[in-house]
Amino acid sequence: MPELDVAELKKVGTIQQRDKEYFVLRLRLAGGNTNSADLRTVAEIARKYGRGDIHLSTRQGIEIPYVPADKALEARQALEDAGLQMGACGPRIRVVVACQGREICKWGIIDTKSIARRLDAEYFGQDTPHKFKFGVTGCPHNCAKASENDVGIMGGLYPEWQPDNCTRCGLCVSVCPAQAIIQDGARFTLNEEKCLYCSICTALCPQNSWRRKAEGYLLTIGGTMGKQQRLGDKLTGLLTDLETVYKLVQKIVEYYRQNGRKRERFGQTIDRLGLARVRGELLDGFSD
Repeated sequence: MPELDVAELKKVGTIQQRDKEYFVLRLRLAGGNTNSADLRTVAEIARKYGRGDIHLSTRQGIEIPYVPADKALEARQALEDAGLQMGACGPRIRVVVACQGREICKWGIIDTKSIARRLDAEYFGQDTPHKFKFGVTGCPHNCAKASENDVGIMGGLYPEWQPDNCTRCGLCVSVCPAQAIIQDGARFTLNEEKCLYCSICTALCPQNSWRRKAEGYLLTIGGTMGKQQRLGDKLTGLLTDLETVYKLVQKIVEYYRQNGRKRERFGQTIDRLGLARVRGELLDGFSD
């Protein structure tokens, strides 16, 4: 058997286990989506080349463990021949995670899956100073934990009160998780500084007196889990133009490449340079 270049294999989702006689094969699933035919193929290859075990990763991926070192390249080729793409590891852009979004979830405000596919197509596997992750979540319920990623994209809805049919029941005040709705006699006002853009008031108002004024995207930067946990910082208010979001993402990735140090996560880069500076330089020239 030819000697394996473990570092090169790691770049394309072929990762040596603790027991160096075995490898884990990591697959690339943008937004966590796959289909039954591909799942059957994965199961067959796991039985043929591994022990039949399959691991569902925390980032919505599939991994096949216990592939013997002398079968790793053959197994990977079998996956690729079946049209399945390998994942990534090391200092590069990883697979994008996403929740179900508005296509399926009643709370979803944005189409998370199409965003995940575009980000994956444009950035997956590119080299960066350290690992770099995207998370896309349909609303501020944040099921996909967008704020734990280097770049988080979250759907948001800006509500507006219309007095026409309002019965002044006060339900909106009691259900608002941020206590952003204030009742003053017969009027209701929104504290925009507190508002989470979560759509609960518009969804639960029995008289449809809270209505969507605008919907769009919220960006966070610098989130990470692991040994040094850090929630992402808010980069923008509600952006209504998706192309502006994509342009900002491109600028963020380039900024990290230019300013990040080797083995320094983007959040650490932000802390070193200062959030005000990073935010100002990223948003320079941008408007929604």
